[in-house]
Amino acid sequence: MTRPERIFHNGNVFTADADRSRAQAMAVADGTFVAVGSDLDVKALAGPGTELVDLRGRMLLPGIVDVHNHHLRGGQADLYELKILPTMSLDAVLDAVRARCATTKPGEWVFGGIWGSHLVEAIGQASALAALDAVSGAHPVMLRDDSQHNRWVNSRALELIGINANTRDPQDGEIQRDGATKAATGLLLERASGLAEQAVERSIPDLAARNKASCRRAVEILNGYGVTAFQDATTVLPFLEALAALDRANELNGWCVTSLPGQRTLSGADLVGDELIARREAYRTRHVRPDFIKLFMDGVPTTRTAAMLTPYRATRLQGCCFCGDPLISIPALVRWIAKAEKHGMRLKVHCTGDAAVRDTLDAIDVVRSFNGPGNGPGPVHHIAHAGFVAAADIPRFRALNVAADLSPIIWYPGPIQQAIRAALPEDRADFYWPLRDLHEAGALMAAGSDWPVVANPDPWLGIEGMITRRNPRGGYDGALWPEQALDLETVLRIYTVNAALAMGLSDLTGSVEAGKSADFIVVDRDLFATAPEQLSQTKVLSTWFEGRQVHEAA
Repeated sequence: MTRPERIFHNGNVFTADADRSRAQAMAVADGTFVAVGSDLDVKALAGPGTELVDLRGRMLLPGIVDVHNHHLRGGQADLYELKILPTMSLDAVLDAVRARCATTKPGEWVFGGIWGSHLVEAIGQASALAALDAVSGAHPVMLRDDSQHNRWVNSRALELIGINANTRDPQDGEIQRDGATKAATGLLLERASGLAEQAVERSIPDLAARNKASCRRAVEILNGYGVTAFQDATTVLPFLEALAALDRANELNGWCVTSLPGQRTLSGADLVGDELIARREAYRTRHVRPDFIKLFMDGVPTTRTAAMLTPYRATRLQGCCFCGDPLISIPALVRWIAKAEKHGMRLKVHCTGDAAVRDTLDAIDVVRSFNGPGNGPGPVHHIAHAGFVAAADIPRFRALNVAADLSPIIWYPGPIQQAIRAALPEDRADFYWPLRDLHEAGALMAAGSDWPVVANPDPWLGIEGMITRRNPRGGYDGALWPEQALDLETVLRIYTVNAALAMGLSDLTGSVEAGKSADFIVVDRDLFATAPEQLSQTKVLSTWFEGRQVHEAA
């Protein structure tokens, strides 16, 4: 065995291995764990050049694996965009726009977010457009909402985008209009958002350089929260180019699995589907794995675009029985699944409504049945968000080898849940994220941040929320369906080894085991001796990727 370069000892090591073992020490050589065990056994491997690192009893665990984020958008938001909190009032959002416009060169775009879903009704009014115009002057403005599915733009932006009274709605999108005048109100729903994103991108002089800088900054932020592997949930070609360029320059400090969009995206990207999939191998590197295809089965419940099995609250426009509509038919989804498996790829399918979840499971079931039991369980496909799931469909996740891609930071009581309660009947809205039921049914569960839908990709907020079912930041009373709470060890596995398995990286990372990449973190507390309501206060003291330190707390 190669002599270790470093031995970390006198620690409290949570390995996340299959045996659920604990250890005191581990050794690293050539970027890999070479031994894990007791202080006595591991320190005996030291040679003359081995560095001994005393953990002083601190807890060490595998690097966090984020199964769902939009990392480059998160880095871009940090470096370049106007920051708005989803808890802000409409007046506070307008004040933030006014202040940013005052310090921006005349005529330049002001863009960013995120405004809260609780504002969607107000923002859809012509009066809100007039108010946005009044504070922005000649600046075009685009602001994203907390689902990242919708955009609010001002009149100057509508002009640059090319939206007027005669503009038709794009497929699977809506340009919201005033009921009396039919003029656009500035609220763009679902795929209509891509029109605004394209207009902003056209205004950026060197988009490739900005994307690379955004990607680099995103990974720095992720490392700071202990993330050493992640799945970008919608990876358009410019994002794929930035990732590959960063890794080829030895600047990518994390494993990245990408999800190539099969449909037109909310970003308005031109290259999607077969053309993009055909190019993927040109961007495969040691750390960049273009192994998934991303599809959208529906939208989001806050704007009644999620496909539900039971109706939304009645409205004048939609009546009493509106359930939302799926974006892909089951036969079309079957063809996508078959195509992905033919290419050796997997699917990540966005499903926020229980009807979308059922349709996706039905389509996977068709393919599994066609392939037959002799071909094994088939590749792990993802149902992303899996928040509303009918009880009858919960056992099907395990039976069909489907991973539940969870976003715990966005579901506990807060602005998004308030908006869902306004859209769905009271007896339905809070029966959301059946985590214990999925766990007890043996489903593979993996957690992601969905950053920048949330302000930052802090996994410790999600870890606490999964256990308490309460908002770690406070400010919102009560717990959301508390019977669905999970225990800490289960949640830590969801954030590490389970997510690595779901992403196809379990042979490389996700646990502290000999032979795997030395991806790990040291935290400031014993998580198992910490009160559940204080887990969100956890700080990452250091993050290590392939045996190199990539983050150290100030």
